[in-house]
Amino acid sequence: MESDHEPNAQGQADQRRNMKKRSKKTRRKRKFPWRTAVIALVGGGVLLAAGGWTAFRVLVAGQDIALLEKPLPAPTIIYDDRGKEATRIALNTIEPVDDADLPQHLIDAVVAVEDKRFFDHGGMDVWGVGRALAVNLTSGKTVQGGSTITQQLAKNVFLSQERTWTRKWKEVLLAEKIEEHYDKRQIMDMYLNQIYFGEGAWGIKRAADVYFGKPVRELTLSESALLAGIIRAPSALSPVKHPEAAKARRDTALQLMRDQGKISAVEYTGAIQSPIKLRTSQSVDDDAMKYPYYVDALIREASAQYGLSENDVLHGGLRIYTTLDTKMQEAAERVYADDSAFPASSADQLIQSGAALVDPRDGGIKALVGGRGKQPFRGFNRAVQLKRQPGSAMKPIAVYTPAFERGYTPEDRLMDEPVDFGGYRPKNAGGGYHGEVSIYDAIVNSYNIPAVELLNEMGIDAGMDAAKRFGIPLTDADRTLGLALGGLQEGVSPLQMAEAFGVFANDGTRMPAHAVARIESADGALVAETPANAAVRVTDPQVARTMTAVLQGVVREGTGELASLGDRPVAGKTGTTEMPGTGGHGIKDNWFVGYTPQLVGAVWLGYDHTDASHYLTTTSKAAAAVFQQLMSAALADEPAADFPAAAALGPGKKHDEPGKREDDDKPDKPGKGHGKGGKDDKPKPPKKDDKPDGPKHGKDHDKGKGHRGEDD
Repeated sequence: MESDHEPNAQGQADQRRNMKKRSKKTRRKRKFPWRTAVIALVGGGVLLAAGGWTAFRVLVAGQDIALLEKPLPAPTIIYDDRGKEATRIALNTIEPVDDADLPQHLIDAVVAVEDKRFFDHGGMDVWGVGRALAVNLTSGKTVQGGSTITQQLAKNVFLSQERTWTRKWKEVLLAEKIEEHYDKRQIMDMYLNQIYFGEGAWGIKRAADVYFGKPVRELTLSESALLAGIIRAPSALSPVKHPEAAKARRDTALQLMRDQGKISAVEYTGAIQSPIKLRTSQSVDDDAMKYPYYVDALIREASAQYGLSENDVLHGGLRIYTTLDTKMQEAAERVYADDSAFPASSADQLIQSGAALVDPRDGGIKALVGGRGKQPFRGFNRAVQLKRQPGSAMKPIAVYTPAFERGYTPEDRLMDEPVDFGGYRPKNAGGGYHGEVSIYDAIVNSYNIPAVELLNEMGIDAGMDAAKRFGIPLTDADRTLGLALGGLQEGVSPLQMAEAFGVFANDGTRMPAHAVARIESADGALVAETPANAAVRVTDPQVARTMTAVLQGVVREGTGELASLGDRPVAGKTGTTEMPGTGGHGIKDNWFVGYTPQLVGAVWLGYDHTDASHYLTTTSKAAAAVFQQLMSAALADEPAADFPAAAALGPGKKHDEPGKREDDDKPDKPGKGHGKGGKDDKPKPPKKDDKPDGPKHGKDHDKGKGHRGEDD
């Protein structure tokens, strides 16, 4: 048996040896194609890289950078509502500074803040791009950019501001070409000589003069760090308008310089403790620029709505088509240049004002003025930046519109008598009471108590909802009965009020106010465009027409008589807020917001800084008078138009929710502060007042966070 198995064992061993040999041969055969593929892939990659580099060099060589020899900002052209050139931003008054006059600490500050590897890279910082990409991916949003100083120079001088990969690629090519033809100090010189530093200052020479009143070579380390810090956002970081933000940015620049070894710890400590001393009497002359307040509003809108920066608009060679009516704008500027149109100011502070004129049919801003007197370009624009309480100008929005929506009518009766809402005791201007009055009389004569009682009866949420529909920004802190009298925490601007009142002029539809129609790059590419479907239905057309009919009475026989435009139909509402500490004899804010079928105007008057010596008098109705002059001049060439007639709603048919009318017309129960009466028993209008009431609630300061019962 053993002999029978021995041959089999030997055969099995031979078989295993043969299988191992075949397995080795198979493995060798399998490895060979992979090795070949890797070699081919590497070789192909090398060829591709060589081809790509050659193509890149050809593209770089083809870039034209001759314009750097004349480093002026490309003009942005602004067109009016008819497509005609209205003005252009061509700030070509740049005064270059020689390299020898640039302090080393200024260059170090700019490099530390804007491009710390500036002297090491060749135009594009690959490490910087990677770092920015990693940070942005980690944060989930764009918080860092990867552009070098050379790329920024290329973008500012040669390119439009469209945000595309194509533009970014062109930027890289131009930066490479610039680096090949200029050394680093030349690039830095060109960069500092042509960028915008805010407050109308183009170039480092103008910036040093505007902010500090000194030549560039005399800038201190602290001043250099401040200027370097504001480059990225000159409007938001301007030390004139935002001193705390500018100081924080300066300190960041100094810290970066210390961390990068540009300055010592001793220099850092000395500079960071240095106070910021600005030149107070010098601003850039902007006389050459037409319509500076309108242009400012354009820049703000382009930034807020379309993400364009200040430099994009001022420096980008854009074509901006607007809703500007140049005749209306020039008429408005003439009114604001006439001191006789305004009340007399105190010796040390000018009574200021802001106004906006808007077409209610499409929301186009036709004209806009943000202040009186000489002010720097991109200074405070009261037409769009103001935050002041609107006083009684809020009543049609927050009280009477929701009331009309619930079935109240102008003939319905309200009680004007002493009231107490948990300690809140609103009073009328002058302190008197008028007993039972119609809603019409309450609006026309701007009585406070009926408005507060009516809001209380409907519920504060009714007023909050209405105000939001009209586009008025509110906070939870506004959820008080003071809302009826315009006692807002944050306040409003003339432009916001003009947009809101446009609802009444436009049959209940709100058209968002805007100055930009569309924006194109220099080569015609569409950069931004106002949405075509922006209309917002706010209320029923009949409610809007009813309100217009009542607000015509305000001008015809009420507190807004000075706003009358003669035979031209006009409606509107006054608004005043009380100046605390004057015993009811002083006014902090004076408003008039009114409209014709084709134009809405909102005017605010007051001191920028109110105190015991700076407030308007109780007899001041200047806002209505300014409105009258503005609208008369703006509409001089426009035919008069009639408002659409309001349908009779029938007195007494009230309901709880808009759109759900009740069929019964039973009189209300006594004691609700709401009765019924026809035209026959309508009392004669009491003496008209336009004064704020006495009580105040909450904090008061110049940005609108005032007391809750201020009103006319």
